[in-house]
Amino acid sequence: MSERLQKLTAILALDPDDAFVLYGIAQEHAKVGEHAIAIGYYERCLAADPTYCYGYYHMAKSLASADRLAEANTVVADGVRMALKMGDGKASGELSTLQIELGEASR
Repeated sequence: MSERLQKLTAILALDPDDAFVLYGIAQEHAKVGEHAIAIGYYERCLAADPTYCYGYYHMAKSLASADRLAEANTVVADGVRMALKMGDGKASGELSTLQIELGEASR
């Protein structure tokens, strides 16, 4: 376990519903190809804070990396809706681009 992951895990023990920390742990796992573990942390992140738009983006990327394209497409669609609801144009644009990329990968 990396030093960064150890620190994040220790912080998470203080507040198990900290979306930022959950996202960080998911990112650490995704970075080393542990997508199944990352997906679980992205799910927890979004359960703790459904407005965390980049959680949708990176969860979809991990799902796609795990060859779970249908689920990735669903997560991206949810993320686009949330980003639009929150008025987050940057996240909405990036999620929309990912939606197109996933659509092309599904063909």
